[in-house]
Amino acid sequence: MFRKPSIILLLSAGLFSISAQQTIPFRITKHNNIIVKTLVNKKDSLDLMFQIAMEDASISPERHHKADHIIFDKDDVSNDNTVQIGKMNLNKVRFFNNELTGHEADGKIGTGMFTGKSFKIDYDNNRFEIYDKEPDLNGYQGIMLFHENGQFFINADNVIDGKQQQEAYFLLQSGYSGAILYSNAFAEEKELDKLLKTTSEKTMKNSSGESIVTKQGILPFFKLNNSVLKDVPAGFFTGKHKTQTVSYLGADMLKRFNWIFDADRKKVYIKPSKYFSEPYYKMN
Repeated sequence: MFRKPSIILLLSAGLFSISAQQTIPFRITKHNNIIVKTLVNKKDSLDLMFQIAMEDASISPERHHKADHIIFDKDDVSNDNTVQIGKMNLNKVRFFNNELTGHEADGKIGTGMFTGKSFKIDYDNNRFEIYDKEPDLNGYQGIMLFHENGQFFINADNVIDGKQQQEAYFLLQSGYSGAILYSNAFAEEKELDKLLKTTSEKTMKNSSGESIVTKQGILPFFKLNNSVLKDVPAGFFTGKHKTQTVSYLGADMLKRFNWIFDADRKKVYIKPSKYFSEPYYKMN
């Protein structure tokens, strides 16, 4: 999904600086992507998509606004940029060039802006909240969070055949507009092509002209801690050529909860948001 995943995974934390508790407003697109308005290097006004699966920032080749004041080196990397979001000023922000992003965005910005802080994704009020101390967790459920190379994974249960819960780890992926996308390994092991009711199928060609088949099915039940969702759209790949190495918990599922991440990134707390029972996003 990213043009330079190997580079992104090697990036260290601490690339942003925040002095105190802050609130950052955002908007949600019809494709479930979070967009924040930014001013980069005091010159470039950019709409950046929040990407929870990365730490740094990037610029898209299909951007809508100019980014003339982000200077990239021969490896398409730009260090030591400033980013202003509302009243918050970030320093030493690293940008990557030519990475695709979500609809209505000029690029992406990741979780580096929250380094060392607890933060909340508040879908009820369309804002991020950043805390110096642990916030009020009343009404929230705690979930173990697995933090690896700047990416977050959680565990959830999937009821596929109506009888048995199948445990799986999901990468939190706010750049994927749908609810769930299963890894190749999980889809094959659980025989999703046979057990899930298929609602759509699409065949694409890769750069070598080989066919890649993706399907959308209906998962009867999805259980995240004590919260249960029914008839959840779930994507998976079939056929000889498959490309999905990890399972995604996508933006459509993320927005159904408010999320509070602890400062150590060892635990995340969730509470159903106002979107919990909304109709599911339809993948094209």
